[in-house]
Amino acid sequence: MNGKFVISLDFELHWGGAEIWDLQQMKDHFLDARKAIPATLREFEKNGIRATWATVGFLFAKDKEQLMDFSPINKPSYVNNKLSYYNYIEQIGNDEKEDPFHYGTSLIENIIQTNGQELATHTFSHYYCNEEGQTPEQFEADLKAAQAIAFENFNIKLESLVFPKNQYNHSYLEIVKRQGIKVIRSNPNVWFWQSSYGKLTPVLRAIDTLGPISSSISFNIKDLENQNGVLELPASRFFRPYKEKESRIQKLKIRRIKAEMTYAAKNNRIYHLWWHPHNFGEDLKQNLNQLREIIDHYNFLKETYNFQSNSMSDFI
Repeated sequence: MNGKFVISLDFELHWGGAEIWDLQQMKDHFLDARKAIPATLREFEKNGIRATWATVGFLFAKDKEQLMDFSPINKPSYVNNKLSYYNYIEQIGNDEKEDPFHYGTSLIENIIQTNGQELATHTFSHYYCNEEGQTPEQFEADLKAAQAIAFENFNIKLESLVFPKNQYNHSYLEIVKRQGIKVIRSNPNVWFWQSSYGKLTPVLRAIDTLGPISSSISFNIKDLENQNGVLELPASRFFRPYKEKESRIQKLKIRRIKAEMTYAAKNNRIYHLWWHPHNFGEDLKQNLNQLREIIDHYNFLKETYNFQSNSMSDFI
């Protein structure tokens, strides 16, 4: 088997952190994020890049009435009630034209119409699977709603899932399978992802983007776990966005990703890169330039080692 290059994106807009992000301060950020999606899709199509777009179900709604119609009766009962984004629906606009921060049907249509792109789910309501107070029955109702609105508006059955905030819950895999999901993104098999080190955890993950403090984060296809008919496809690397204040270390970040891609290509391993489309909203031009650099390196590895681009569902 040749090496595989997998890309998955967590498509959320403001639903990625409605309880903590001040929309009034971030409107330009999300408007740039919306520009980043068609620009990214053009780069993918031009270079034959296959990718998975794990999309929050709320973004599928044509308008507020449809969003409420598809919302399940059994909503998440988080102890921290601010995490339930159903509480914010009354505050949003009526449709995508009026409120481009909470609806995304035109962008979803763009994804569907672009060659090689897989539309997947990021749950219906950006559901937190490990938060205190929520139940398996509520998660299943949420996932059922995501499938229903995707089929209603786009005639698509979603086959891949990315857990919001990477809150992977192994005990929910039977529910995942029951709702038609065949492959999930799980977390990297490295020590600072498998265990929590409190406030030090994000620091360790950030340091690892510049130099290795873990073993290889690519993996062999024979090591993939199939749990009751659901394939677990681990993430490898989070593609951290460009930040002007970190401009001096950007070359180190890109060099690290390219070195990991090269190792995977040479050794017939899988390398799984992921990010959020809204990450590009911080500096659209620079983030797109860095993406092009990564894609150029992929093209070199494809020509040299027959490195292949895959979406998550390609492994089913």
